[in-house]
Amino acid sequence: MFRVGIDTGGTFTDFVLYKDGEIHIRKIPSSPKNPADAVLKGLKIWENVSGERQVIHGSTVATNTLLERKGAKTALITTKGFEDILEIGRQNRAQLYNLFVDKVVPLVQKRYRFGVEERTIGTGEILKQADPASFADIIQNIQQEGIESIAICLLFSYANPKNECIIYKSFAKTGISVSVSHRILPEYREYERCSTTVVNAYISPIMERYISHLEANIGSGDLCIMQSNGGFISAKKAKEKPIRTVLSGPAAGVVGAFEVAKAAGYDKIVTLDMGGTSTDVSLCYENLMITTESSIDCIPINIPMINIHTVGAGGGSIAFVDEGGSLRVGPRSAGADPGPVCYGRGVDLTVTDANLYLGRLLPDYFLGGDMVLDSIRVEKLMGEFGSHLNLSPHRTAEGIIDVVNAAMERAIRVVSIEKGYDTREFALVSFGGGGGLHACELAKSLSIPQVLIPKNPGLLSAFGMLICDVVKDYSQSVLIRDEGIQFEEIEEMFAPLIDQGVEEMSAEHIPLERLSIERSLDMRYVGQSYEIFIPFKEDYIDRFNKLHKKAYGYSDVERPCEIVNLRVRIVGNLSKPKLKEERLKGENSASASLGQRIITYKGESIPFELFIRKKLSAGNRVEGPAIILEYSSTVLVPPGFSCNVDRFGNLVMKRD
Repeated sequence: MFRVGIDTGGTFTDFVLYKDGEIHIRKIPSSPKNPADAVLKGLKIWENVSGERQVIHGSTVATNTLLERKGAKTALITTKGFEDILEIGRQNRAQLYNLFVDKVVPLVQKRYRFGVEERTIGTGEILKQADPASFADIIQNIQQEGIESIAICLLFSYANPKNECIIYKSFAKTGISVSVSHRILPEYREYERCSTTVVNAYISPIMERYISHLEANIGSGDLCIMQSNGGFISAKKAKEKPIRTVLSGPAAGVVGAFEVAKAAGYDKIVTLDMGGTSTDVSLCYENLMITTESSIDCIPINIPMINIHTVGAGGGSIAFVDEGGSLRVGPRSAGADPGPVCYGRGVDLTVTDANLYLGRLLPDYFLGGDMVLDSIRVEKLMGEFGSHLNLSPHRTAEGIIDVVNAAMERAIRVVSIEKGYDTREFALVSFGGGGGLHACELAKSLSIPQVLIPKNPGLLSAFGMLICDVVKDYSQSVLIRDEGIQFEEIEEMFAPLIDQGVEEMSAEHIPLERLSIERSLDMRYVGQSYEIFIPFKEDYIDRFNKLHKKAYGYSDVERPCEIVNLRVRIVGNLSKPKLKEERLKGENSASASLGQRIITYKGESIPFELFIRKKLSAGNRVEGPAIILEYSSTVLVPPGFSCNVDRFGNLVMKRD
């Protein structure tokens, strides 16, 4: 068998093939109008490779559908009297003193929200059973309005889903796609559960068509879809619960970065994934950090996913002058079409254009020479753009870099310093096509002592898909106090979730001996509103008190605790590519040198030495200022930094 990892980005679609211990890579321009076109085009490169094929695909289709509000025409069926839950929300005010905040428009219009006569209470007792005869008018209305997808979310259905099942059976007969909350998110907090179910319904028909199109045209082999939780699932399961794929590409990048960093001896890292349209950052403290409280475009999505913070700051982010006359960069991106000015079609200057103008990108060595950049167009437009700011072209280009660096620095602070982590204890693992040009300056600003650039950094997300396992997450709200309850009783409560997971893994042909099962709890003190994630061990109460003190500065061992949710993660451990180690050689890197080039850095023209990365050997040392060139990325080693190649071929950069 050979495996292909595919990461669809805004500018490029990345392919990594692994067969017989060898890695093969390729990048091609994305196809924004239909992302599948680039996927299928790229796979044709290796259509003659012999052997059984497995394709693991990280898709942006679900995310873009949500961000662009191009999902299915959706209806919501809920308990009568609670039709407006999507608009009421939590009444939180993210911008406390802003009197002109725009309300988030619900994904379901008011006239497509229907209440049904039923009532389940918090204990799971049904006070009023749903009557299928009462749904006739709603079904007729839905069919007349051309509804494409239905979300069903009733009060307390996590405690007893019987009424949801009754409603599901009636509406499933219409042939319309139906999402039910007890299958998507069987947890308490009705607003988040309803929002998550509605998002799944909203993107479901689009993802179903997209995945089915790939399955029909991909040829032989299995198609799997990357999830936001750091594992992948079959295409069939992805069509049932597409919400689990909303951050699939960025999640694979974090998985790949953490595996590379662990092999190199780093277990505390901050990841920086700078692509064409955005930058994704995440923090790993001895393991991947999973969260169940996320949102996209202010819409709550409470499913397990790697904790990733995204900002609109990528290589294709467009520079502009705002109403106050200040230079701004992003979040709007040039994307793949028309792309940055230097690609030959764009008219808006981007971060990539600024790097090219300053000499940090070589026009004849982009994508290893497969794509030649148009520096003449950039020079002309940089001068025109700078005149609006009363700045020289060089200062304008450096200003664009400074602004985008500030945005990325703020993003890193959100996942590290603002969470109580000391960045001096971490390594910055930078990847994506643009990360290597900015990583050292960000590390310097944040006092991060070292930067690690993996091999083929522009394709690390696609590589991460090849080293992922099959992962499934399950949860159930229980809302029980720990007083008087025995450890063994809680263990028994996990059994249905574990049985469900083992059965689904078996359906995906993962043998029992390859499964690992992780159990955890969401806990809080009685009376609190939010929980802490705790591994389920015999000392779970002590663990909770310690983690509560770390998070909030205090603990109260005398106060009773409450177990809110049970969580089970089942991992199907698969064979995966191994990182190759090389024998360390001497520090002399002269054989990889291409000579020197004058580059503008901090307002000065400085000679930078150029190096070809594939000619660098393990143990080689490069002193800044230098530029290291490779197929998928370019790495800037600023003055005052040095770079060593470790035994895995990673570039490890530190301040002298």
